[in-house]
Amino acid sequence: MALDVKDVLPALKPLEAPKGLSKKKQLDIFHRMALMREFDTKVRDLWMAGKIYGLAHSYVGAEAIGMGVCAALEDGDCISSTHRGHGHCIARGADVKTMMAELFGKYEGYNRGKGGSMHIADMDHGMLGATGIVGSGMPLALGAGIAFDLQGKKRVAICLHGDGGTNQGVWHESMNMAAAWKLPVIFVIENNQFAIATSVERVTGEKNLYKRAAGYGMPGVQVDGFNVFDVYNAMTKAIARARAGEGPTLIEGHFLRLLGHFVADDQWYRDVKEIEPFWEYEPLKRMREYLVDSKTATAAEVAEVDQRAIDEVAAAINYAENECTEPPLDTLYNDLYANGEMIL
Repeated sequence: MALDVKDVLPALKPLEAPKGLSKKKQLDIFHRMALMREFDTKVRDLWMAGKIYGLAHSYVGAEAIGMGVCAALEDGDCISSTHRGHGHCIARGADVKTMMAELFGKYEGYNRGKGGSMHIADMDHGMLGATGIVGSGMPLALGAGIAFDLQGKKRVAICLHGDGGTNQGVWHESMNMAAAWKLPVIFVIENNQFAIATSVERVTGEKNLYKRAAGYGMPGVQVDGFNVFDVYNAMTKAIARARAGEGPTLIEGHFLRLLGHFVADDQWYRDVKEIEPFWEYEPLKRMREYLVDSKTATAAEVAEVDQRAIDEVAAAINYAENECTEPPLDTLYNDLYANGEMIL
């Protein structure tokens, strides 16, 4: 039976930029989304060619969530990520050259080539780190929220995680503590309907995960996960609430994973033909159409942004492959522990 669009995208709505969001800001949002798409498209090819170490998980199709979240943040705010964190890094402002160097295992990478795809971090942009352990980003965001609260800083911590992470015990513990202490933490579920090969319906009685928020006494909202402005609007409300000392919010971005779990996944567990219609709703296509149809930008301006993203990723690959160096052997034991300085 074919997937029903209304079932997969219950919060589907037209793109409409918030009032006051400038053309420059909208084009910057689109540029970052285009960078995410081009970066992970090329990463798949590089991984298949054996040029990238470790596994790699594509963020293709989820760009609206990461960008909608990070576009609403300010300097000093932070995020915790997942094993599918390339898009989160780019949305937060990370440099694609330094990211690509990290994926190539080069010394010039964000983590000196030691983190790779699944453990990339960028403290300068408040990206606390990707992680290969499902659900392990929740305590990172929670800890940052506690630090902000104790320091009296009007900052917020965002926990980005997948639907699979919501069945981890630490998710419930983190939600409960954030609510009980009214911490400035926002939990964002990237519900792509699958935890590796397991459908959310097989392991969750209520597939609309935002409803779980009621059990912790916090607001819960479901947004169109293919719609960057819907995510952005929900985030601005949640952020205002958190900065005012009113506590956490749970946001569920409901969408569909368009590709496999990782770059070589053959998707044996689902009918890939059912996925094809959903490419009509994916965030890059809809954003391009919105920008032109709303007369926010011309088709030529949109094409220029797309080409700029292509050129930037090509330059990043050349940098990582031809200009960067292997980590020196005498640095093997460097950077294993924090230096004791406060980073938040």
